[in-house]
Amino acid sequence: MSKSIFSFFSGAGLLDLGFEQSKYNIVLVNEYNSEFLRAYEFARSQKGIHKPKCNSYCCDINEFLSGEKHTRIHQYIEVERKLGNLIGFIGGPPCPDFSVGGKNKGREGVNGALAQSYVNLIIDCSPDFFVFENVKGLIKTAKHREYYNELKQQLQTAGYVIADKLLNSLCFGVPQDRERIILIGIKREMQNLNKVINDKNEIEFPWFQNAVYNDATTIKNLEWPTRQPFSSNISRRQPRAIKEYSELAVETWFRKNDVEDHPNGSDTFKVKSGLPKISTIEEGDVSRKSFKRLHRWRYSPTAAYGNNEVHLHPYKIRRLSVAETMAIQSLPEWFVLPADMSLTNKFKVIGNGVPVLMAKAIAETLNDLLDSLKEINND
Repeated sequence: MSKSIFSFFSGAGLLDLGFEQSKYNIVLVNEYNSEFLRAYEFARSQKGIHKPKCNSYCCDINEFLSGEKHTRIHQYIEVERKLGNLIGFIGGPPCPDFSVGGKNKGREGVNGALAQSYVNLIIDCSPDFFVFENVKGLIKTAKHREYYNELKQQLQTAGYVIADKLLNSLCFGVPQDRERIILIGIKREMQNLNKVINDKNEIEFPWFQNAVYNDATTIKNLEWPTRQPFSSNISRRQPRAIKEYSELAVETWFRKNDVEDHPNGSDTFKVKSGLPKISTIEEGDVSRKSFKRLHRWRYSPTAAYGNNEVHLHPYKIRRLSVAETMAIQSLPEWFVLPADMSLTNKFKVIGNGVPVLMAKAIAETLNDLLDSLKEINND
């Protein structure tokens, strides 16, 4: 039994990559921004990953709810079902309208309304399972949480049993303190699903089955190095106190991905003015809203570079490069963005994505659960 994935709001495909690495087949890709879709296709072409057999669509997701694309997606789904494949939808609607540092327009915002569009498409197409991901602001802010609960209720009424959890990417070996709400749904009619439903009538989903650590708070309370005087290209040894957790340090990933020699290693915004000022910011000082200097032997704050958020290199007088940002998002070294893509789009498409190791762990756990339902049936 194969799992065929229809991906929406795909960006450069960080969430997709986690599913691809977990033996799902990405059969359709949808992204509104043509440059983001180009990045998606370019990176995979460099690695020799096959194109989605149902094509890539650069369009608004709402186009799949009527007209030619509506007919076509239902035809694709029918073909996959006849092949005996399970159908899955994955996607994270754009989140600026829910972000704590964003405009907070919620459902009234242009981007916020797309969460409803995604839910409408799930209900219309009735895949066997889905994954919906978004920023923590969707559940942390009262008015956004009301919207989120309405969306969940719609999905439950449409016949899905759900599970959701606010997860921190640190738990999955990602060198970044990044929280995402993950909502998973499986059609109630799937055989044996009742065996994994709890007394809240929700799926008992083992969120940390493929995690490296079970508690982000414990990780953050460790004796990580704090602030130290900045000096260009100064060496600092890894502290003994974090040796067991060194995979969560940005320097570990910089070395792992060979960021200096990476094709996107020189892609960085120049600091046009204020070099003397940024030279005074200590290594590890992430207290300010912008111009946070990472510490090489600590994890990074959330790698989201909108709203004037700027992260500085731990021991160089410059901002982070695209390659360094990709390392912080736990992307593999082979992942490359087009040389002629604008710096703004490069940073945005990487910062918008789900950390790959986090996506992979969720995909593997969901895969194991779906396979276990089949095994129960065979028994």
